[in-house]
Amino acid sequence: QVQLVESGGGLVEAGGSLRLSCAASRSIFTLSDMGWYRQAPGKQRELVASITRGGIRNYVESVRGRFTISRDNAKSTVDLQMNSLKPEDTAVYYCNAVLRGLSLWGQGTQVTVSS
Repeated sequence: QVQLVESGGGLVEAGGSLRLSCAASRSIFTLSDMGWYRQAPGKQRELVASITRGGIRNYVESVRGRFTISRDNAKSTVDLQMNSLKPEDTAVYYCNAVLRGLSLWGQGTQVTVSS
């Protein structure tokens, strides 16, 4: 049963923007803190941004000021607006939900930033 579905990845030139979206089943979304992770080739998966049920946001330093995470509780979606993209942002981006200590993952969406 698919519970987290990402969309919005693609190829963009450096300096461009992309918006990722993750749709979650409502039963999961309303009880979960949500986040976006990324994994570049040969590197460990890292947390990019997170947002709690209460709307508290957190960002990794490398994207602060460029990326914005938001959640729409009515639609059960969490978005990641990515501006001023850099080649080092190239990675597979994963949606994550943390529900009572259980971590759920989407299938990932590729983001490629060309120089």
